[in-house]
Amino acid sequence: MPLDYDLADRLFRVPAGKPLHLNDHDPRWAGDEDIPEKKRKRRAKEILKQSKADLAETQELLYAADSWSMLVIFQAMDAAGKDGAIKHVMSGVNPQGVEVTSFKHPSAEDLDHTYLWRCMKQLPERGRIGIFNRSYYEEVLIVRVHPHLLEAQRIPGVTPSAQTWQQRFEDINAFEKHLARNGTAIVKFFLHLSREEQRQRFLDRINEPDKHWKFSAADVAERQHWDAYMEAYEAMIAATSTDHAPWYVIPADRKWVSRAAVAAVLAGTIRKLGLEWPTVDAAKREQINSARRQLEKE
Repeated sequence: MPLDYDLADRLFRVPAGKPLHLNDHDPRWAGDEDIPEKKRKRRAKEILKQSKADLAETQELLYAADSWSMLVIFQAMDAAGKDGAIKHVMSGVNPQGVEVTSFKHPSAEDLDHTYLWRCMKQLPERGRIGIFNRSYYEEVLIVRVHPHLLEAQRIPGVTPSAQTWQQRFEDINAFEKHLARNGTAIVKFFLHLSREEQRQRFLDRINEPDKHWKFSAADVAERQHWDAYMEAYEAMIAATSTDHAPWYVIPADRKWVSRAAVAAVLAGTIRKLGLEWPTVDAAKREQINSARRQLEKE
C-alpha cells in the first residue's frame, strides 16, 4: 500500500503562528482505537519499513543532486526515545551521508561564543543529512527552567525575562530562515512523552542491570520541574514552528508509533523537495560512450 506522507503532516505538524497546548496532544495516541492494537502495530511496522526504504533512496538522490541539505532536530524530555528513533529510522541509509551530533552541556569555549555557535559548526553540508540530538533549542528550555545557566553565559544586559526568551525565538527564527533560503530543509521533532511513561522507563533502567549505564540521578531530579518544562516547550514550539522549519509533536509513549511517525515525516519531506538525478552534458556523454567502447574491446 503506497504511503500517504501528507497524513503525517495532518496528524503531527504544528501550524505556523498558532498557539499550542500540549494537553491537546495525547502522548499515548496510537491511531484508531477501534482497530485491534496488533493490527495497528503491524501497519506501523510496514510504514517504518517503507519509509526507511524511501529514505535510503532519496538520501542517495539528495547526495547526487548536491543542492539541498537536511537538518533534523530532536528535542524531548529524558527517556522519550530520541536515540532509539534515530537508530531505527536511519538504520537503512548510507552512513557516509548522515552525521548525528548530540549536544551536552556547553563547554567553556562554547560559552565564550554566541549560543548558536556550537550548532553552526555542525550544520550539514549540501547533499547530506545532519541530525541534532538536542540543539540550540536548549537555550529556551533548560536555560529558561534554570535561569542561573543564563548568568553563566555572561551576556551584557541579558537577564531571565519574557523579553529575553522572545528575543531568542526571534533569533532562532531568523537563523532558520537564513538556512532555508540557502538550501537547508529543516524538520523538528518534539517526542511527546507522558510523565507516567517517563517514570516507568526510569524504573526499567533502575531494575535492569544492562540499562544502568543509561541512568542518571540528574534525570530524576529534573522531573520536579516537569510543569515548567511543559510550559517552556509550549511557548517554544508555538513561537518557532514556521512554514520553512515546522515542528512535529510526535506521541512517544509507544515507540512503535513514534518511530513510524518520524520515518514517514522524514521520507515525505525529502520527497517534497522534488529532487532529480543530475544530467550530463554532451561532452560528458561522449566521455562515457568512449569509455564504454574501450572497455568492451578489452
